[in-house]
Amino acid sequence: MTTQLKVYDESVVKALCSTRENEKKAWQAMSLLDTHVDVQQALIDAAEFGMRYVLLGICEDIGPKANLGNSGASEAWPAFLSKFLNQPHNQFIATQKVLLLGEVHVDDLMAQSNQLNNKSPEQIQQLRLLCQQLDERVESVLNLIFKAGLEPIVIGGGHNNCLGIIRALSGSQHTPVNAINFDPHADFRECEGRHSGNGFRYAYNEKLLNNYHVIGLHEQKNNQAIIDAMTQANFTFDSYQSLKVKRDITLTQSIDKAINGFDSLPLGIEVDLDSITFMPVSAYTCCGFSVSDTEHFIYKAASNRNAKYLHLCEASPSQHPNGPEIGAAHVGQVISALVNSYLLAKESECSFK
Repeated sequence: MTTQLKVYDESVVKALCSTRENEKKAWQAMSLLDTHVDVQQALIDAAEFGMRYVLLGICEDIGPKANLGNSGASEAWPAFLSKFLNQPHNQFIATQKVLLLGEVHVDDLMAQSNQLNNKSPEQIQQLRLLCQQLDERVESVLNLIFKAGLEPIVIGGGHNNCLGIIRALSGSQHTPVNAINFDPHADFRECEGRHSGNGFRYAYNEKLLNNYHVIGLHEQKNNQAIIDAMTQANFTFDSYQSLKVKRDITLTQSIDKAINGFDSLPLGIEVDLDSITFMPVSAYTCCGFSVSDTEHFIYKAASNRNAKYLHLCEASPSQHPNGPEIGAAHVGQVISALVNSYLLAKESECSFK
C-alpha cells in the first residue's frame, strides 16, 4: 500500500452510512478497493471488474491558507460522504460503477500547517513549502488512478490540488492537457511559491497545460497582472459580468464555445465552489451562479468524450453563517448534486455523440 493514500474499508464506510427497509442506498451499490492487493493492481482489477469512476477526498486547507485565505476546506469531503453515500440508489445514477477509494494522506502536513499563521511572511513561506509537498502526494495518488484507466472525482481541499491532478493526467497520457474552470478567479497568479491561487500558472509554466478557459471569471476579483498573464498565454475566459450582468452570452453558449475551441487532448473539469452564490466556501460570494447553473456546467463539460476527471474544491462548511453543522449539510447536498451531474453526463448517450 502507498503511504500517500488512506484506503477505505467497510468499517470506515459503515460508520458514515444508514440503512432503510426496502431501499437500496448508494453506498450499498458502490465498491471498495481490495486492501489485500497492491493498490495499483487492485485499481486495475477494479477497472476490469466494471468500475469506471473513483471517489477521492483531500482533507486539507493548506493551499487556501498559503494564498492568504481562510481555513475549512479540509471539511468538505466528510460532509459530501454523509450525503452522497446515503442517497437512494436507482436507475438514474450509476453508483454501481463508482469505487470509493479513500483520501490522500495529509495528516502530518495538516498538523504542521495548523501551527502556522498566514499573517506572518515567514510562516506563509512555510505553508507554501507544505503545499508543494502536498502537490507531490496528490500527483502520486492520481497517477495510480489514471494508469488504471479510471476517472477520478476529486473532492475537498483548495484549488491548489489542480496541479497534482494535471501533472498526473498529463504524465499518464504523455501529452499536455486542456482544462475548463468554473471559477470567479483564474488561479493564474505568479509562481511565488505554491498556493491555491496559482496552480494553473504552474501547470502552464511546466508545459502541461495546452489550453485553459475560465467561465464566470469575476472582473473585480482578478488583478491586472493575472489578466495580462492569461492573455500572454493565449488563454481565454467568459466573465461573470458577460454572463450574468450584461447577458452577452448564455452559460450554455459559453460552455459550447470553450469546448468546441479545444482540440482533442484530455480535458479536466474544474469547479471552484466559490462560484456559487451563498455557498460556504473559502472565499464567500453574494454575486455568483446558482447550484443548477453549476450542475449544468458540469453536465455539458462532462458530455465531451475527452473529459477525464472532475475536481470540486474550496467548499468550507465552517464558513456557513449559521455554523458548521448546517454548513456541512449545505456542502454535502451541493457537492452530491454536482457529482450526480457528472455521472449523469458520463452515462448518457450524449457522451458518445
